[in-house]
Amino acid sequence: MTFFRKFAVLAGVLGSLLVAVNSPAQAQDPAYVAGVPSADGIGKRYLGREIAQVMGWQGAQWLERQEREKEERTDLLLDALELKPGMVVADIGAGTGYLARRMARQVAPSGKVLAVDVQPEMVAMLRKAAEAEGIRNIAPSLGTENDARLAPGSVDLAIMVDVYHELSAPYEMLRSVVQSLAPGGRVVFVEYKAEVLPLQWVRTDARLPWQHVVIFKKKF
Repeated sequence: MTFFRKFAVLAGVLGSLLVAVNSPAQAQDPAYVAGVPSADGIGKRYLGREIAQVMGWQGAQWLERQEREKEERTDLLLDALELKPGMVVADIGAGTGYLARRMARQVAPSGKVLAVDVQPEMVAMLRKAAEAEGIRNIAPSLGTENDARLAPGSVDLAIMVDVYHELSAPYEMLRSVVQSLAPGGRVVFVEYKAEVLPLQWVRTDARLPWQHVVIFKKKF
């Protein structure tokens, strides 16, 4: 996806969210629109944007590429998240666990990372990588396209890295994520953003070279 399309997704959906959280009557179930798919989309549209194709588990090597740290500055992302020992973090669309493994070290020893993906192959690779590194505070799990399958009120921070644009049921999935948040819990979108749901924008962090970090918290 090009930079300009990424920016359009970020700006358009953020605007819809901010209007919705300030006007509860507008927070209605979504209307998905079917259409002809583009080269990197599935044809299904939500809030004016086309949902992208999912990167299959066959592309897992890209997630673990050696130059990723330098290209995406994961160190800056971790700093922006302000993780603390004891936190419960949900990595939605965790893939191979590249970020989950790094976050797990920061919330250890009493905290944990709930690493969710919809592809069984990714979950298996994530579990294997965590075991190989001796990381015991990651809980890999299989979600569905519309449900992260997390316990209500159990999560301090939920993060999606380059995932939102691939969600085939974005409203339903994010609704399940919001329900999993503890009071004051945060949702972080790296590159993309939230929905017409009870979230309050906190800040947008622009320190990463390739991505936007958009942070929300649960609105009471």
